[in-house]
Amino acid sequence: MKMLYIYNNVKTMWWVRVLLVLITYHSSLITISAQDRRPQNKPYIDLRPLHFGISVGFHLQDIEMQNVGPQLVTMEDGTQTTETILCEQDNWNPGFSVGVLADQRLSKHFNLRFSPTMHFGAKHLTFHHINRTDNEGRIITATQDMKNTYVSLPLDIKFAAPRWNNHRPYIMAGINPMINLTGGDQDMVRIKRYDTMLEVGLGCDFYLPFFKLIPELKFCFGLSDVLDKNHINELRDANLRAYAGSVSSAHSKMFVLTFYFE
Repeated sequence: MKMLYIYNNVKTMWWVRVLLVLITYHSSLITISAQDRRPQNKPYIDLRPLHFGISVGFHLQDIEMQNVGPQLVTMEDGTQTTETILCEQDNWNPGFSVGVLADQRLSKHFNLRFSPTMHFGAKHLTFHHINRTDNEGRIITATQDMKNTYVSLPLDIKFAAPRWNNHRPYIMAGINPMINLTGGDQDMVRIKRYDTMLEVGLGCDFYLPFFKLIPELKFCFGLSDVLDKNHINELRDANLRAYAGSVSSAHSKMFVLTFYFE
């Protein structure tokens, strides 16, 4: 259990470092470009009250599980036994995202954005059977591929710095309701169809001759417990109930890298 805790901390620290590097690189570009002014592409585009666009991108999915520890399980033959199973997602799983964008200008620096997006990806769960070992003395493990297709409906506030030459950095935050269109009825663990995420991020508007390109990196964290606790009673295979009952709560997380085209 200590090794799993250390491993999860290493994963989190790695992504914090990536985010810090991106922020530092972004600040360096601003400092370099501030040394001289250049002709502006599409100088009046930000004065429009409403913008539309499309987006493509990539994301990494994770899910944070709360394990229950030892549990009393009734097997198919009616016998009861104590099982200890630890469940975790052992890596960040990549996926693909595509969507559309509607951007409402509120003031010189603030915009309200609505960007319906579809996320195609999966989560990979590993179950460690602590009190069972194979013939070589290794802990028995089981896995589950949790494929999912999310429809997300994020509503964000964007705060942008003053434009300089042909770029304009910004930060954003908002709320993101999500609907999961997939899920197996006989999976060991099943998540709920609906989730709500809090998202924060940063990006930069790049003004090109014919359109505006907006790369954005954001982090999304689930606010609600998405574990379907009734799923354990719907499993036809009683041997799977120990896996379904090994988790008491689950919260989804995502890193999303998006490229908007306006």
